[in-house]
Amino acid sequence: MDNWDQDAIELVGPGFIEFGRKGTGEFGFIAVRGWLDCRWSERDDRPFVEFSWEGDDEGDQVNGRGWAALMEDGGLTGHLFFHLGDDSGFRATPFGDGR
Repeated sequence: MDNWDQDAIELVGPGFIEFGRKGTGEFGFIAVRGWLDCRWSERDDRPFVEFSWEGDDEGDQVNGRGWAALMEDGGLTGHLFFHLGDDSGFRATPFGDGR
């Protein structure tokens, strides 16, 4: 993530973002956990998703929006926004690739 270093991202466990079937998903990093409401489309002939999210940050209710695009190498690039707060770009690699 652009706004936080790797040690912070993995404070309570590995940082992750995952997209499920039926337009849902979730993410976690630092002490933030979020649940996604996704809308899929394509941009530049690549899968693209925009989402809103709600969750908690150390017990405080938080929410926001974001987007992610599938890259040619199978990774994701995107951006996560907290409503009236921080935002950060991110890059995610597929789980199990040894990183």
